[in-house]
Amino acid sequence: MADLYDVLGVDRSTSADELKRAYRRKARESHPDAGGDEEQFKALTHAYEVLSDPARRARYDQFGDDGTTRGRSNSDQFGGFGGINDVIDAFFGQGFGAGQQRPRRQTPGRDVLVSVSITLEEVVEGTTRDIEVDVARRCSTCQGHGGANGATPERCTTCGGAGQVQRLMRTPFGQLATATACESCGGSGEQLPDPCKTCAGEGRVRTVTVVSATIPPGLEIGDRLPVRGEGEAGRRGAPAGDLYLQIDVAEHPTFLRDGRTLIAQLGASFGEVALGHTVEVDTIDGETVHVDLPAGTQPGDVLVVKKAGVPVRGGGRRGDMHLVVQVDVPKNLTEEQRSLLRAFATATGDAAHVDDDGLVARLRRVFDR
Repeated sequence: MADLYDVLGVDRSTSADELKRAYRRKARESHPDAGGDEEQFKALTHAYEVLSDPARRARYDQFGDDGTTRGRSNSDQFGGFGGINDVIDAFFGQGFGAGQQRPRRQTPGRDVLVSVSITLEEVVEGTTRDIEVDVARRCSTCQGHGGANGATPERCTTCGGAGQVQRLMRTPFGQLATATACESCGGSGEQLPDPCKTCAGEGRVRTVTVVSATIPPGLEIGDRLPVRGEGEAGRRGAPAGDLYLQIDVAEHPTFLRDGRTLIAQLGASFGEVALGHTVEVDTIDGETVHVDLPAGTQPGDVLVVKKAGVPVRGGGRRGDMHLVVQVDVPKNLTEEQRSLLRAFATATGDAAHVDDDGLVARLRRVFDR
């Protein structure tokens, strides 16, 4: 006998909600009224009615499938449902394969995605942006209801309010019932006798609006910031979708970002790193801080300025700023500077730069002849 978890395509740690979603998905595909395999549908239903009952699931996990359905009434075999039709109605709504009227369900409008570029300074401080959005908004003439002069929707005469129409097809295996969306009402189950002329009964019209959005600090490239209810309006008074701002961050001429850390180069002269020095550094906030260069600082050393980096998402504790030391080598030296460097080279034993009487100088004189 097949493992019930394998039948539903789930593992043994699956939650009750995940189990229900798995059954619903597979049952739609295998239901006989939708052209599926009847035996497969029965197997799916049996697997679900066992695993959806905590006591029976525990017994199955311990002993297997034997004994899980013995001595049970029809309603017990479907986990407390009245029977197979109740199971179908619970998952797919009343009228699946039966043509019954179903309650009207409003489908929210579509979500909208807009790309927004911000600066690194705005990442640190947060900002407010006015976003221009071209989407369908609620019709101001009919207030979104879709009917002219206060007209309200009526039950569709074609499908009787079910939103779908059933057809019987003859096949070599017998008659097959199929259900398709009603063409008259578009599946809503309702018709407008007097539609609004502004929106043609849709309850919404396309327009360009400006949405003011608050962008909190700490966001990263690729983050999506939701603005609830500012997406596309739903049809005939249905709720609007959401607007999502996809964040892009422009490159900064001075700083690189690594999470909450800001990285910049700190240029220093040979004398400053050799003898030690205090330098002034500008932060991303535009403030000036004093940073000590210890004597003997090496190229590539990193100096840390605490709490001068990027805050956590939404604002709060900030990261640090890292300054990578870069030693600036002068290109044009005066004679005095050259003399002082020769003296330094002599003191440190750097023979390649002792004086003009060294090997390099003598070779230069040979080739200059």
